[in-house]
Amino acid sequence: MPPELVTQFTKETGVEVIYSTFESNEEMYAKLKLTENTGSGYDVVFPSSYYVNKMIKENMLQPLDHSKLENLKQIPKHLLNKEFDSENKFSLPYVYGLTGIEVNSDEIDPKTITSWADLWKPEFKHKVLMTSDAREVFHIALLLNGKSPNTTNEEEIKAAYERLVTLLPNVITFNSDSPEVPYVQGEVALGMIWNGSAYLAHKENPSLQFIYPKEGAIFWMDNYAIPKTAKNVEGAHKFIDFLLRPENAKVVIERMGFSMPNEGVKALLSPELVNDPTLFPPSEEVEKGIMQGDVGDAVDIYEKYWNKLKTN
Repeated sequence: MPPELVTQFTKETGVEVIYSTFESNEEMYAKLKLTENTGSGYDVVFPSSYYVNKMIKENMLQPLDHSKLENLKQIPKHLLNKEFDSENKFSLPYVYGLTGIEVNSDEIDPKTITSWADLWKPEFKHKVLMTSDAREVFHIALLLNGKSPNTTNEEEIKAAYERLVTLLPNVITFNSDSPEVPYVQGEVALGMIWNGSAYLAHKENPSLQFIYPKEGAIFWMDNYAIPKTAKNVEGAHKFIDFLLRPENAKVVIERMGFSMPNEGVKALLSPELVNDPTLFPPSEEVEKGIMQGDVGDAVDIYEKYWNKLKTN
């Protein structure tokens, strides 16, 4: 999140914001669990779609008061009422996008990269970046194995793990903190990346190109939510409404490179940004992409094989 927005919010409201980051939903969930009984928890969290559903089931979130969100009208209706929170009782979309493939065209011909399977090519030894997100990484292997990326079948998850083990000689890093940085610094030449991070990387180095794989990219949505244990619920609603303003959505898009679901923001952006297929993914790519769903207790299976993979 752009720090200038946090500063501006405090200046407007007098509410001080203590901002904490996380590399994955699993880390966010663990942090929230640790603070549930200490009274030092969070007032606003930003879980991905499949974790919203999990947190609702575990009674970790409180209902949002839509009457306190004047700018709720800015969210396009087609991005509301998704299966993971069908009436948006507990969450609202913050940013959304697709995870695809980044290629350094100075080292690799982008025309030769069309599929997730290309990451396995032996000539890319020690050149590949994968995100540090269990579900995203397993999503790719499951898709290539012809299985649902939301499977709860342990045999299918194990088979995906075994496929991923064969990728490890090519993987130089797992990074979900600032995944664009290793590409910009020339440490990696190929791999996974979020479309927003790809936009930022291309600004730094035009040789870096973003590719939507033919099997479909990973469709994701990060969401606003208020934990059950939040102390400043009023301030939490003010913060969400503040970020929903078109002028603040513009700052997020320009600084972070992620699409914000906001009706008013496109009128504030340059035509170049509005028409950028990396920043605003084409509808056909969004439709082809598969959103990660809640897998219930099977999340522990994913975590088991994820930990094995990272220590292999």
